[in-house]
Amino acid sequence: MFRFAVLIFLLGVSVFACAQSKPNILLIMADDMGYSDIGAYGGEIRTPHLDQLAKEGIRYRQFYNAARCCPTRASLLTGLYPHQAGMGWMAAADLGTGPAYQDNLNNECVTIAEVLKTAGYRTYMTGKWHVTNERKIDGEVIDNWPRQRGFDRYFGIIPGGANYFTPVLYSDNRKYKAPDDFYLTNAISDTSVRFLKDHFRSQKQDPFFMYVAYTAPHWPLHALKATIDKYKTEYKKGWDAVRAARFKKQKEIGLFVASAVSTPRDTAVPAWDQLTGQEKEEMSMRMAIYAAQIDIMDEGIGKIIETLSANNELDNTLIFFLSDNGACAEFISSGKSKAVDGTEATFESYRLPWANVSSTPFQQYKHFTHEGGIATPLIVHWPKGIAARLNNQFVSGYGHITDIMATCVAVSGAQYPSAFHGHNIHPMEGKSLLPHFSGQSNNRGRIYWEHEANIALRDGKWKLVAKTPEGEKFTMASLQLYDMDADPTEMKDLSRKEPERVKALYADWEQWARKIGAFPLDTREYGVRMQAYRRNINGDFDDNLGGWNIHRAEGMKGSIIVDENSRISGKKSAFISVSQPAARPAALSMLWPFKARQGEHFLLRMKTTANQNTRFFVRLESTGAGAPKVIDQELQIQPGVEGFEFTSAAIPENGMYRVGLYFGTAAPGSEVWIDDVELVAVKK
Repeated sequence: MFRFAVLIFLLGVSVFACAQSKPNILLIMADDMGYSDIGAYGGEIRTPHLDQLAKEGIRYRQFYNAARCCPTRASLLTGLYPHQAGMGWMAAADLGTGPAYQDNLNNECVTIAEVLKTAGYRTYMTGKWHVTNERKIDGEVIDNWPRQRGFDRYFGIIPGGANYFTPVLYSDNRKYKAPDDFYLTNAISDTSVRFLKDHFRSQKQDPFFMYVAYTAPHWPLHALKATIDKYKTEYKKGWDAVRAARFKKQKEIGLFVASAVSTPRDTAVPAWDQLTGQEKEEMSMRMAIYAAQIDIMDEGIGKIIETLSANNELDNTLIFFLSDNGACAEFISSGKSKAVDGTEATFESYRLPWANVSSTPFQQYKHFTHEGGIATPLIVHWPKGIAARLNNQFVSGYGHITDIMATCVAVSGAQYPSAFHGHNIHPMEGKSLLPHFSGQSNNRGRIYWEHEANIALRDGKWKLVAKTPEGEKFTMASLQLYDMDADPTEMKDLSRKEPERVKALYADWEQWARKIGAFPLDTREYGVRMQAYRRNINGDFDDNLGGWNIHRAEGMKGSIIVDENSRISGKKSAFISVSQPAARPAALSMLWPFKARQGEHFLLRMKTTANQNTRFFVRLESTGAGAPKVIDQELQIQPGVEGFEFTSAAIPENGMYRVGLYFGTAAPGSEVWIDDVELVAVKK
């Protein structure tokens, strides 16, 4: 009996040691942060904790994301190209051009969390998710939220951005408003610390995977006053001086060789000295707030590192830090207040001139596939797994976000599946970074990009790249070719000297693009894509009431919800109940806004049934004052499913219109079901 007990004890120790030999994995992502912002990559922003990770780990000179938040996050989580995971564009819309652009994480991929759970990992996530279609988020369809994609615990925001002081928050599958005295970056850091402490208290025998997806420094420019004050004078020297100082430091720390040349200031950016005093004051403040956002993030990362250290887990934790895309040059200004002070009433961005600084020394920004759009800092820290002689060194090879999954699989001993939950899974596209941890090459090979018809291919030292303006047709004449070893800042286009190489590389890129569903290229403007999506009504209610604006006047006794009991044709239908009618039809309504052009005609179709004879109004109308109606029908309905079709008059002028279903004057006790609502533009 004693021998048996000893054997059981030794087996337990063996299992514990085996579990402990697997590293914890901490994946930290910044949002919209440029290549040169943090100290370890040349920036003046105070990031001592990230700088220390770089000093005690390794850094990549050339590591790549997917140029935009949603595609990068999908690719990072799955180890696939964005299109293979269903996120070829943005979570804002299903483009209707095939599975590559459904823009909702699909079932032909697995997340790092799903894979590592099979190897005994506990999985946690904090921060920004942004790989679920926004219509589904609005309808609270949770099948593609973090808890449903492998994470044991989650806290953060499901959509792509929020007010830092007053966001709508998500904890696991619960949605709620932020409490008073709240700041999102600190909440992400503090919750990460709490998850870790809980893990070490009750699950320490298991390794963990934690994904910390900060929203900082994504717009809006929101930060705490005390931190903003640290930078109030820093940027009064102007963007020209800051950009020059960053490039000088980048050379000094060995990020670029002494002979490297910076791209010139963007031609859309004026010289700092050309600004008025008031303009200088405002613009320097924009950058001060942006810097404060990064500073606060770094402070939070310090708390996470301290928690690991206090629990003797820092050495055995593989830490990655990177950004989801290049610097953001988007012009955002939509808050109640136009003051540039970082408070919750504002909603501003730091603008193109400072994005040009963040991209130092590269050209272009988020959205594009030149280096300024896709190059990210990557810091890797793992004392037990990276050769100590490599500390504070730069990796000479290049890598891609798909390599993170491959590395996690390699270090965890997990098996990447060919099938998962009954679905076939695409093979991994990345290559493990493990050889770099001992100073070896991983022979990375070709990497491909497509985002909004901005394309690129990296093959060894060669990079093929093209920028396609929105709304314009892609042409091979826009292709550029660079030798990234000799010219890492893309200053010397070799396409005319190497036409055969350009032709061969493009043929390879096109073959890849056809294979993953990214070809033919979609060059439509953002607004055009969104307008097309708005015409695709959520009329089968698969996304619950996502996309519909529901209005119930004060005192109106009635409701609009989703019934999942297959009343008409699909599983779900809209269910409207009226216990006591009002004087106005609009007192209880569901509205679907969209843009329409003068002269257009539409068909509006739907199916409906009711528990009794009743009525409601169907309209297609302008959302503006006076609201001209091109469909205006009072429907008399009764028990039994019936289909209706309405033809509109011509749209009188360009503008916002809406499908409106008005139930406020329905008969008392009415129960109405609506399904298969469809809006179709027709030619006359």
